[in-house]
Amino acid sequence: MNRLPPLNSLKCFESAARHGSFNKAAQELSVTPSAISHQIKGLESFLGIELFRRTKRKVVLTEAGEFYLGPIRNIFEQLESATAELKSKQQIGSLRLSVPPAFLTRWLMPRMGRFQSRYPDIQIEISSSMGVIDFEAGDIDMAVYFGNDDWQGVDTHYLRPARLAPVCNPKLIKPEQPIEKPEDMRFYPLLHVTKRKDEWHDWLQQHDLDPKLFRRGLMFSSGSLTAGAAAQGLGISLADPELVEPEIEAGTLKVLFDEHLITDRSFYLVYERRRAVSPAMSAFKEWIIEEMAGSSK
Repeated sequence: MNRLPPLNSLKCFESAARHGSFNKAAQELSVTPSAISHQIKGLESFLGIELFRRTKRKVVLTEAGEFYLGPIRNIFEQLESATAELKSKQQIGSLRLSVPPAFLTRWLMPRMGRFQSRYPDIQIEISSSMGVIDFEAGDIDMAVYFGNDDWQGVDTHYLRPARLAPVCNPKLIKPEQPIEKPEDMRFYPLLHVTKRKDEWHDWLQQHDLDPKLFRRGLMFSSGSLTAGAAAQGLGISLADPELVEPEIEAGTLKVLFDEHLITDRSFYLVYERRRAVSPAMSAFKEWIIEEMAGSSK
């Protein structure tokens, strides 16, 4: 920074060069002509070159001055543009949000119209991620997590618990092997999420059933994939009925038993603990908590 000239001297130089007059530059910047002259002399001394040729009626840029003016003018235009953009964003509000892919496509996106109607001036940028966000290293403002509320360095706001119930494609069920009670599922493969192998085990035990008597089917990396496989007739998955509502309405999935897995995993809205909550963040937090409460009724 010590190798850069003072900003005031650059402002005086740009204005005087644009007007071709120290007097007009002084009027524009609300200072005296002698102040303009003093600033430019200081700039010339700093650079070790002459920027203007002085005459009685006007000042004319030297060749060096002409060369210097272009970049300086571009810099001031960029500063003006960046300042205007920043002010605009502060006025209307902006929010960068990260959410799990299935939650994004199946729960959030169908409801975003209501958020935009309520807060038309908030610019929102949404990305999808399965992992924990590094808020300090990235530019994400808020995220939706699914888990046990054991994350470090973030403030968490409870949204709702997981509601997992058995679902399958109705065409999977054979007439000679109907599914009328939970134990009837033993004739069909159960689809599992790789990192949540305990979910089927726990659901069956909640209904006093021995998990060893049930067939293990394919394993997938996410709940959205198991639900998709179930819709293709590959077995029975545990899914949140609210997140597979389109498939239920289309008839490719059916909720077999409206009895949810009792679990400590829930959806949470999170953001970095030390950061100030912006108006856009506050608006989104209020909205999503309200939407979650409404969808649970």
